[in-house]
Amino acid sequence: MLKEAMYHRPKNEFAYAIDEQTLHIRVKTKRNDVEQAHLIYGDPYDYNLEEKCWISQKKEMTFNGSDGLHDYWLVAVTPEHRRLRYGFQLISGNETLFYTEKGFYEKEPNDAGFFFCFPYLNKKDVFTPPQWVNETVWYQIFPERFANGDSSIDPEGTLAWGSTEPTPKNFFGGDFQGVIDHLDYLEKLGITGLYFTPIFKAYSNHKYDTIDYMEIDPQFGDKETFKELVNKCHERGIRVMLDAVFNHSGFYFPQFQDVIEKGEQSQYKEWFHIHSFPLKTEEPANYDTFAYVPAMPKLNTEHPDVKTYLLDVARYWIEEFDIDGWRLDVANEVDHAFWRDFRATVKKAKPDAYILGEIWHDSMPWLQGDQFDAVMNYPLTTAITEYFAKDNISATEFVQAVTSVTNMYPETVNNVQFNLLGSHDTPRILTLSGENKEKVKLQMLVQFTMAGTPCIYYGDEIAMTGGQDPGCRKCMEWDEEKQDQDMFAFVQKLISLRKEYKGLRMNDGFGFIEGFENEEVIGYRKKDEANEYLVLINSSEDKKTVDLPTAFVNRKVVDLWISEERTLAETIDVEAGGFYLLALND
Repeated sequence: MLKEAMYHRPKNEFAYAIDEQTLHIRVKTKRNDVEQAHLIYGDPYDYNLEEKCWISQKKEMTFNGSDGLHDYWLVAVTPEHRRLRYGFQLISGNETLFYTEKGFYEKEPNDAGFFFCFPYLNKKDVFTPPQWVNETVWYQIFPERFANGDSSIDPEGTLAWGSTEPTPKNFFGGDFQGVIDHLDYLEKLGITGLYFTPIFKAYSNHKYDTIDYMEIDPQFGDKETFKELVNKCHERGIRVMLDAVFNHSGFYFPQFQDVIEKGEQSQYKEWFHIHSFPLKTEEPANYDTFAYVPAMPKLNTEHPDVKTYLLDVARYWIEEFDIDGWRLDVANEVDHAFWRDFRATVKKAKPDAYILGEIWHDSMPWLQGDQFDAVMNYPLTTAITEYFAKDNISATEFVQAVTSVTNMYPETVNNVQFNLLGSHDTPRILTLSGENKEKVKLQMLVQFTMAGTPCIYYGDEIAMTGGQDPGCRKCMEWDEEKQDQDMFAFVQKLISLRKEYKGLRMNDGFGFIEGFENEEVIGYRKKDEANEYLVLINSSEDKKTVDLPTAFVNRKVVDLWISEERTLAETIDVEAGGFYLLALND
């Protein structure tokens, strides 16, 4: 066995509490290098005086999948006194290794001091994301383009709805009244959460260049209309999440305008990261910005006045309007200390509020229970779209990529990860898929049968198209004759099944069925207290016949998609572009 490939550390995704009594312990080894893994564990203070050794026990670990380089092993353990010393027994053929904090041994050490330490399972340290999130199906609304319900507040130069292609500068008059007018549509689809891109006063049509964080942009309506929207959503069981742009302000943010006007004499000069005076407001600017955009000056969130201002914003919209969560724009560029204070502020105002960070890469530093509840799960998005939409990776590479994502975080995080196929920042999923609607359906099937909380970008449920921003920000199509009703019904059914069957939205028992990817079929298992689930997907252009695992042969299943019962044989045919969603409940 290759020792150099084995890795564990007693924190983060490798050792964490899933509740007040139970720990998850994870270890990774070289791919196909270890045949069995056992956890050796015990209380650090349990000692056998006669044999002069630490008292420990063993528990078999579950194989938790492979990526391109590593295998992962996982086990749940309940320390009797909420403290733990532990290590690993790794077996391959006739070779046995004991992996501990002090290194590798061929004979098991008898002193607890050699082993990894989880000092104490403190209740305060248990990561407890809001329980409602896992049961929520989100719908992302770009307010300017969803629906125009009140033309009297249209900004100057507003164009007729959908009359031309979107640009970075044109307006079509989308507003809150338009959302209120279509809540029946959203409820019919099965939506239980709305995520709005920024609604605060701003210059642009996208509103990521905030002028006033305490005011709603007048083109969307007033605070009374927004309060009505939130209340009507809550009456229907729909949560509301707003977008917080705390990394940077807009060019016309009054404090930044004061710096432009007064230069070094401005009381707000330290609100920003300014390199020199006078300010140079064209590219390249002499102050830090979002990307290289001079109109979006980066805020100095370490400054006490900036921090106070933004934390007041976070508290205000919860206390005054009862919103249910914050999505945090460019979250990885803001200091961790600010986000810790932000979490404390938000959770005090509403303990079950959802805090979601926009981070596109490995986000473990933000997901340790002291900052965010989850992040936008772009690594999963990439795996799905690269395989199904773009045909850029093989089935094997897709399985490896999803396995890597699954083992990237604690399961408590995985269960509330924000899973999306597209957003205002990406081309629409139908366009990415070469306008192949069957490919889109298979991607949505994966999205809705993965742990986490799925999000639909407005219009994807009726097969809207659109390229990279601004193309993905078209006006919502409200002419039913131009909506794809078959796609709507497909998404509606996925939502219904996900709500009904808990196992589809959790990672319990999750694992890919080995060998299926060689036949270009994706197969994975899941389970809950009532059922075991089998998902089979054939994205190829040919019908495939695969050998089912022995455990499934001759078992009765319910085909959840067509609500029919059948008995599985030794093999099963999966049509080209087809799928099965089976529940084994015997």
